Amino acid sequence: MPRPTPFHPRTRELCTSLSYKEWAGYHAVCRFDVYHDREYYALRNQATVMDATPLYKLDVRGPNALDLVNRVAVRGFDRHAVGRVSYVVWCDDAGKVLDDGTITRLAEDHFRVTSAEPALGWFQRNARGLDVTLRDCTDRIGALALQGPLARDVLHALAGSAFDDLRFFRARTEAIRLGTSSVPLLVTRTGYTGDLGFELWIENEHALALYDALLEAGKPYGLLPMGLDALDVSRVEAGFLLAGVDYTSARHALIERQTSSPFELSFDWMVQLDREPFVGQAALRRELERGVSKRFVGLEVDWNDFEAIYESFRLVPHLETATCRLGVPLYRGGRQIGYATSRTWSPLLKRYLALATVDASCAGLGTELEIEVTCEYERHRARARVTETPFFDPERKKA
Repeated sequence: MPRPTPFHPRTRELCTSLSYKEWAGYHAVCRFDVYHDREYYALRNQATVMDATPLYKLDVRGPNALDLVNRVAVRGFDRHAVGRVSYVVWCDDAGKVLDDGTITRLAEDHFRVTSAEPALGWFQRNARGLDVTLRDCTDRIGALALQGPLARDVLHALAGSAFDDLRFFRARTEAIRLGTSSVPLLVTRTGYTGDLGFELWIENEHALALYDALLEAGKPYGLLPMGLDALDVSRVEAGFLLAGVDYTSARHALIERQTSSPFELSFDWMVQLDREPFVGQAALRRELERGVSKRFVGLEVDWNDFEAIYESFRLVPHLETATCRLGVPLYRGGRQIGYATSRTWSPLLKRYLALATVDASCAGLGTELEIEVTCEYERHRARARVTETPFFDPERKKA
């Protein structure tokens, strides 16, 4: 049975929809109102706060902490200064992705790993012979995602100038005043929405005080609590893949075809092969030599084609109110060449977007494909075009 996060006493009061789902063993709000529209538009025009506590968190400490993260991740951390955050994936020995997440360097000998699934076991397995201490701190630390164009203003109202100059993918811990107490707050300039944003990390005992103070600070800026439905739309607009939806962890794949390498997920920019050995390195070198077979891409579905399919039945187009995670085939020249895993109508961009995996030969920008559309229990096809991601990439995100 799912358990409450440290912020649940507050989010429960605000969630009038009573719509929840289980996320990593916790109760998570899908949407606070009957529809998620208000939360989505607040995210893109004002600011939102979302409970991100269910993310798994692992502390890696000790003289060999750097050696361990270098051994596990596909990118190296030798040049990462204290306070830098990096998005990474880690692989099994066959070079297939186990999980993706962030690694933050909190001190010379202290890293924090966040991930969709527990990372403790894998890091323990690869820590043999190293002087490190591993601690899963998921149940000890609450997390809030403060996102949107006015997120910096809200954070300033909460903490003064402590984080005003925090740069993109950087982290800082400062003491802030919560009631009568001075409490350490870790803030990272990160998020999963593709917008300007921060993530706030705090010990559970201070979680409710932080939530109350943040909502109060955000009132002049239209801050709203946000659930997973609005997040799902925004992460597709940002071109962000989701574990268990857009790729299957090698840990759960039943056959090799279900696995993906970093190159197949289009993370070429992340993989650093010319450094000390890491898990999966040899397999990834062999893959590059023989050629990458598939690629992760963004698609825009031709709206005229999509609309015409429904008009042929004298119906208006039916779009899910939230992101559709039901995979559908993709075709080119009458042959199936891949599948779309996440689809959504973008209220901001007014475009029907999809994230997909296709044969490498069909991954070039502008490539015309066809996506399967089911209407009245009949299968049809609409044109779709491989498009650059992120679909939504505002300058303020990195400003």
